[in-house]
Amino acid sequence: MTFDQIYVFAVILGTLGLFVWGRWRYDVVALIALVAVLLAGIVPPELAFVGFGHPAVITVAAVLVISRGLQNSGIVGFIAKRLAEAELSPSLQVGAIAALVAALSGFMNNIGALALLLPVVIQIARKSGREPRELLMPLSFGSLLGGLVTLIGTPPNIIVAAIRADYAAEPFGMFDFTPVGTAIAVVGVLFIAVIGWRLIPKHHGPSKSGEVFDIADYITEVRIAEGSALIDKRIRDSYQNGVADDIVFVALHRGSYQRLAPSVEGVLHEGDHLLLEGDAQSIEESVKAAGLELVGNRDLSSETLHSETIGMTEAVVTPSSLLIRRTARLIRLRSRHSMNLIAVARHGEPVRRRLNDVQFQAGDVLLLQGDTETMPDTLAALGCLPLAHRDLTLHRTPSLAPIFIFLGAILASAFGFVSVPIAFVSAVVLMLVTGQIPLRRAYEAVDWPILVLLGAMVPVGQALEISGASTLIADAIASTSVYLPAWALLTVVLVATMMLSDAMNNAATAVLMAPLAAELAIRIGVSPDPFLMAVAIGASCAFLTPIGHQSNVLVMGPGGYRFRDYWPMGLPLEMVICVIAIPMIMWIWPL
Repeated sequence: MTFDQIYVFAVILGTLGLFVWGRWRYDVVALIALVAVLLAGIVPPELAFVGFGHPAVITVAAVLVISRGLQNSGIVGFIAKRLAEAELSPSLQVGAIAALVAALSGFMNNIGALALLLPVVIQIARKSGREPRELLMPLSFGSLLGGLVTLIGTPPNIIVAAIRADYAAEPFGMFDFTPVGTAIAVVGVLFIAVIGWRLIPKHHGPSKSGEVFDIADYITEVRIAEGSALIDKRIRDSYQNGVADDIVFVALHRGSYQRLAPSVEGVLHEGDHLLLEGDAQSIEESVKAAGLELVGNRDLSSETLHSETIGMTEAVVTPSSLLIRRTARLIRLRSRHSMNLIAVARHGEPVRRRLNDVQFQAGDVLLLQGDTETMPDTLAALGCLPLAHRDLTLHRTPSLAPIFIFLGAILASAFGFVSVPIAFVSAVVLMLVTGQIPLRRAYEAVDWPILVLLGAMVPVGQALEISGASTLIADAIASTSVYLPAWALLTVVLVATMMLSDAMNNAATAVLMAPLAAELAIRIGVSPDPFLMAVAIGASCAFLTPIGHQSNVLVMGPGGYRFRDYWPMGLPLEMVICVIAIPMIMWIWPL
């Protein structure tokens, strides 16, 4: 074993460790790995940034924009509304949700499909009196299953398809994944509907109403008493006159006058009633220091804290959010973004600490108050996904134009008129020039951390080949072919890819495993196609943990799931997939 091989192995193991540790976001970890192989001279400088122009990266970006265009069309919202209105038995309800998101995920980014249906499913849970956790994990798993069906359903398929071009005459086509992926998706959805949802632990999480927060538990009503230090002071100045700096002014009542989220320039008067948010200690300190009187809370609910211009919403922190590992104080949520943080829930349980000092994590559910008109844009800028319907999406008149543009791109690539990247970039341009999606929304739709991850990991994957490390591993595994038949090695590749995908980003898993699997196939003298297909399936089957796929993270907070709650349904589902996948792969893609 050469020094270069040892070094590359160390870099890969270190990268895996950093992915699992989660201290730095996956795109930062990928850049660290890229710099490590570049500084060692294993990857030449001219190949350093070739990954950012890789066809897989371009296709992923185009698919993300097209997915946003399909969401804006209103078609998906119309279908989701019909689902929310249907009255079904528990198993049929779970099956319908998993089937719908799987169908959507086959033709649009599976994260986008889940994000679109997440508020709908929460509404269904509240309407039917079920726990959200019974429906949200099937929603997430269904989105992963649907991504297996076509080339564009999930980034690993796009990556594997592009890598196939290095070992065959051309990459995988749009529907080369469909026979195997459809069989797995159908069986997987049936398993989830009949058995899987019953295996989800039910010992904690939001109530059956689906309400994570009870407003009255977070807001205290006080009165500005005679002699208070706040009399004739602006709200901005109240923090220098006894009010703790983590207290949020939720509302001001003065006689018949009521102001929600009052301006920091507003002047306080004796007798004003204030609704304050803060932990018990901060409230107690503020009452004593500022000369306030505690008042018995009036009947509070999220509805009473809404007006024509001010509203409250629950939102989940996405894995790419700029809030992660930062606090509301650090990002100046109140002063810069004009949003009041009322409460935070983690794994379905309220966080009972000073909110200004809470470091946000992916999957946290936030209760926020702010201007209803600017709130959607603010949440998008912060990287948060609202857990309530936006009427614009669900009730707008459906437009068929994005659908026709999308179908045109699929047909053009499927019949070989143009390559997949060119077809989908052309579709993006057509959507932009016809006004189907605004330019700003197109840029917002791109998940830039994923693109950075892919662009950085492509040269890292090449480092395995350049150093001969992938050949070394393939030769070691191939030596077992004396004892193991080819189908058994195919199973090993599938299971190993599943295990890696449960511990790290699925796109990075595909980048590392696909060349290794192809090399193994060549060493044992069989076609690389079934082995590449096994990698594509395994990379998208991250059902044991929340960290393997963003869909699992997004439902973690709203569903009140713990890290350990995924495997009771995920493990048998992965076993079912293995039983279905291996025969199907060998039938459609003979060894």
